[in-house]
Amino acid sequence: MNFKDKKVVLMGLGNYKDGSGISAALFFARNNAKLLITDLQSKKELAPQIKKLKKFPNIKYILGRHREDDFKNADYIFKNPSVPKDSPYLKIARQNKIPVINDWTIFFEERPGNLLIGITGSKGKSTTTALIYQLLKIAKKDVVLCGNIGKSPLAVLQKIKKDTIIVAELSSWLLQEFKSIKHSPRISVITNLMPEHLDKYKNIREYYGDKENIFRFQRPNDYLILNKNDKKLKSMARKAKSRIIWYDGEPKNAGFAIAKILKISKKIANKAAQNFKGLSGRLELIREKNGVKYYNDTTATMPDATIYALHSLKKYKGRIILIAGGVDKKLDYKNLARLIKKSVKALVLLEGTASDKILKEMNIKNEKISSMQKAVATASKLASKNDVVLLSPAAASFNLFRNEFDRGKQYDKAVSLIS
Repeated sequence: MNFKDKKVVLMGLGNYKDGSGISAALFFARNNAKLLITDLQSKKELAPQIKKLKKFPNIKYILGRHREDDFKNADYIFKNPSVPKDSPYLKIARQNKIPVINDWTIFFEERPGNLLIGITGSKGKSTTTALIYQLLKIAKKDVVLCGNIGKSPLAVLQKIKKDTIIVAELSSWLLQEFKSIKHSPRISVITNLMPEHLDKYKNIREYYGDKENIFRFQRPNDYLILNKNDKKLKSMARKAKSRIIWYDGEPKNAGFAIAKILKISKKIANKAAQNFKGLSGRLELIREKNGVKYYNDTTATMPDATIYALHSLKKYKGRIILIAGGVDKKLDYKNLARLIKKSVKALVLLEGTASDKILKEMNIKNEKISSMQKAVATASKLASKNDVVLLSPAAASFNLFRNEFDRGKQYDKAVSLIS
């Protein structure tokens, strides 16, 4: 693809440091495109991203809104993964026969021959992705990490050589566009499937349909690694044309399956599993103060993830102060509410529509809190020796925070200030 002097409309600059929006903006700017960035957020909200782009004279901005005419007169529309596929502006573009592309469209054009290992799932995909990447690093493979883990493939494009292996965490939003480019990773992993993102999807079948794109275009010699404990995956596997390998859902065992495919020794695979420390914001013990343990599980953005966290900490049943809540994604909170009643000592809720649903399901009234600092201070006062304070929101973060990682950082900072 040659973007020199082409008019490119980038829909959604976003807030992630190396995410699709900013990485695409840098890519197009460096390739001398005539770039228009349009985002519903304000100049103030996008200030850190705009600062990175200030040296490029070939960029213009329309912020706080989208304009219909911009989607009628362009050579390409670049779609950020967070933009809904049924956006009326994308419909305008398609009616005007303007190609809608994303970072993976460009990646497959630029680097079609590289081995791509793709990992998806409703929960556990980040941890599994990171472990596989560490395994390949220990095996001294030339490997890069990208995808939903916070880094667009365009951010690492120049590091990719002929034999470089790409390990990518692939959300349903990223996989959505794989159908139009008719490409799936040669090695794919699905950790599990749970109800998620129903605020953006018409129904659960549509969400699962996007997940299927990770293997939809695989060939008979490709590999699909699936969690044998997930009933939905057993049903979905019937559609696969590739070789299927079943594992038990443990990230290290997905790593062992990858090692076997790539002929990496068991010794190296074991070393990778033993050395892996996990990722921040995934049920991470960050501090113990005054006999109270503080856990950060900010990436729990759905009820099932918080249920998993509470089950993982079941030895603290009745001694957990749970910080939860935020923006609802049209998910069901009945089971979570039931478990909170059984296992949680006290509930501290952040403002948001998900918090309203939790309170309704529990048939109680609680004050909702508008800052992480106040939430942590409240939880800390409620905690006694041998208790646990757990941030596991079961909801999205965008009403109070830039994203879930910003939410986690603010939690860590607030916890560090406890005296």
